[in-house]
Formats: sequence, C-alpha cells, structure tokens
Amino acid sequence: MSNLFFRRYLIKNQEMKSIFFSTFFFLLLGVGCAQPTSNSATIKNGINMNSQEKQAIETLLSAYESALNASDTKAVLELYAEDGVFMPSEAPTSIGKIAVEGAYKYVFSQIKLSIVFSIDEIEIHGDLAFARTISRGTTDVLAAGVTVPEENRELFVLKKENGVWKIARYIFNKMSPAKEG
Repeated sequence: MSNLFFRRYLIKNQEMKSIFFSTFFFLLLGVGCAQPTSNSATIKNGINMNSQEKQAIETLLSAYESALNASDTKAVLELYAEDGVFMPSEAPTSIGKIAVEGAYKYVFSQIKLSIVFSIDEIEIHGDLAFARTISRGTTDVLAAGVTVPEENRELFVLKKENGVWKIARYIFNKMSPAKEG
C-alpha cells in the first residue's frame, strides 16, 4: 500500500515540477524579451549609452580593486549601495552599510590583498546590472606572516543610486590557484 502511495506521490510531484518549470521558463523568456539586452544600445546625442554605462561599471570595479588592495574600508563603502549586501566566502552575510563596514574592517585586520580583477562579463538591464569577474594575486595573512596565492570568482549585482552605479550585492568564492609549469 505504501509503495503505491509513494509512486502516486512521485508521479504527482513530477507533474507539478514539470508545470512549475514550464511556467518559470516562459516567465523568464517573457522577462528577458521585455528587457534591453547588453547588445542593444541606446543612442543619446550621438553617444552609445550602453558603452558609456559599461565604462562606468568598469571604473567602479577598478575603484573596488584599488580599495581592496589599499585595505581602505571607507573607499569600499563609497562603492556600495545604501542597502548593499556583502556575501564573503565562508563568512556571514553582511546587510546594509553598517554591517558591510564591520565586515570589511575585520577582513582588512586579518589580511592584505594584492589582486587584479579581470572582467568576464557585464550585462546591463536598465538601472540594474551584473558583472562577473575573476581576481588573481596574493594574500598576506597578517597573523601568520605568510603570503598565499589568491584566486576568486566574483559576481557583482549593481544598481544605480542617484545616477551612479553602486554595488548592491557582492559574492565570491575561491578557486584553486592556477598551477605553474
């Protein structure tokens, strides 16, 4: 009896999953069609606005790289949105500027970064965007007095605040450093 119940449950569950994913796919497709793509460009006064926006995001990411390498909490905070969220690997999520400030102060008290970002992708959709990057370099672990290789994949969700791109959400995870030789 329980075996029959289990089979009916699985079949019903599979039907619900199928309906859910079909609906989700079509909603996603509809949303994607309604949003401008990164390949579309808005021309204003003869200037490609999409190119200008990407440049502004690249500048933001470069400023973030510089702030990390300088262990400059104040400079990092200037790049975050008011409701920004920092999701570091193997650490608690920090929500809002006060929590984000505390997290970076702690990070900078523990390590000194020397990294370079490479940008893999930037997608802009109105006043929201995301950037996918990789950072490579070294980390000085201050308490241990050692330097170790550093390599991370990052995802930035960005939004415009008062016409300026800011970090709304930031998450990263460690990669195995590239092997030499």
